[in-house]
Amino acid sequence: MVKSHVLVISFPGQGHVIPIMELAQRLVEQGVKVTFVSTEVIHNTVTSTWINKDGYKDLMKIVSIPDGLDSWDDRSDLSKLLKSISQTMPGKLEELIESIDKEDDSKVTCIIADLTMPWAIRVAKKLGITSATFWLASVATLASILSVQKLLDDGIINDKGILLKDGMIRLSENMHPIKTSNIWWVCFDDLALIEATFQLVLEAKEVSSWPEWFLCNSTTELEAAALSEYPQLSPIGPLLASNRLADQVGHFWQEDPTCLEWLDQQETSSVIYIAFGSFTLFNQTQFEELAIGLELSNKPFLWVVRPGMTKETTTTFPNGYMERIGSRGRIVSWAPQQKVLSHPSVACFMSHCGWNSTLEGLTNGLPFLCWPYFGDQFQDKSYICDIWKTGLGFNKNEEGIITHGEIKSKIEELFNNEMFRAKALGIREKVASSITKGGSSYSNFSKFIEWILEKDSHANNQHNK
Repeated sequence: MVKSHVLVISFPGQGHVIPIMELAQRLVEQGVKVTFVSTEVIHNTVTSTWINKDGYKDLMKIVSIPDGLDSWDDRSDLSKLLKSISQTMPGKLEELIESIDKEDDSKVTCIIADLTMPWAIRVAKKLGITSATFWLASVATLASILSVQKLLDDGIINDKGILLKDGMIRLSENMHPIKTSNIWWVCFDDLALIEATFQLVLEAKEVSSWPEWFLCNSTTELEAAALSEYPQLSPIGPLLASNRLADQVGHFWQEDPTCLEWLDQQETSSVIYIAFGSFTLFNQTQFEELAIGLELSNKPFLWVVRPGMTKETTTTFPNGYMERIGSRGRIVSWAPQQKVLSHPSVACFMSHCGWNSTLEGLTNGLPFLCWPYFGDQFQDKSYICDIWKTGLGFNKNEEGIITHGEIKSKIEELFNNEMFRAKALGIREKVASSITKGGSSYSNFSKFIEWILEKDSHANNQHNK
């Protein structure tokens, strides 16, 4: 009978659910029972798109608790969502754990919480359950949370998290300088969202030292300087389904696998893959400039245009666009990204530089064209362009638009300079070494599994008191 029973809880965002769902599946592969917890809306979305969800039915349950908002509320209003989550979900999580312990044959022995759900760590402490926290973005981004007191003391931000000083700073001697305007929570346009996010940052910093393990989706091969500052971190990344030859799960939209057949028909290292994640929004002018830039590149391209990607009600392509690009361009609403990026036809990745996408591109040795939108994406772009030197960024004009000429120019520069590809392939080799047997991430994950299994008996005893 399975004794270890881990409850895993994720923030309700696409970029959070995918890596934490991957972590959950790896636990299951090691014989650990997992209850994956999300909000009701995310639960319904993920289970509707996960075709093979019965594959783990014996050891993995996917359950939901309410986020406190009504069905008609706008969950893209993140400040409203954050407040509702913190008010509603802690009590609901306690109720869930109590019901599991009464009805299940194995009680919850450990809680793994997304650090952006810090209240879940408080629940674990209150109930006497061992815990681990998981940080799914870069360690450089995490550093701004762990250094929040320094940012306050130095007058970089005020007590509401709002930026006071624009310039370059070092969070530590070993880490590369960052723009203060790139601190991830100050990038939002909405002051209410900055304040709500900053409150989460303060709570995350407070509880960050409580769990027995602090896991992160990175590797020493990518972030040696940042990781050297935080010996309490255990990097176990990149957590990608493709690394274990499995299908990625946790998508909010149905993937279109037919684009893989289209890629099969293209020449090796010829295709530009364009995808901007689940949040990026364009106005119609910017969208059309991108479309024309891709057209003028004369390169084959696969472009993910998800529903609601533009601020306008409907996404409109330039007149006659589809006829002009013909079969040279393929446009889909959502793609099986890990499979796309590993396809030999793909030459480069035009990306918003979310950490998941960054890891997926790096793992496949691809150079980047960087188009960050918000949050941690600007720091990820800095890694790609300034530290690893595996990609290029775009420059905006006076109106804040990246023009079709700029897009065409940067595509040509990336394709004509072999240095980007060579450096990307070098990074790929380093990352691959970390996740194979004997590598740093492999070893850390193995130790974590051992800890879960060893702590099981103790946790059960504590929980029964």
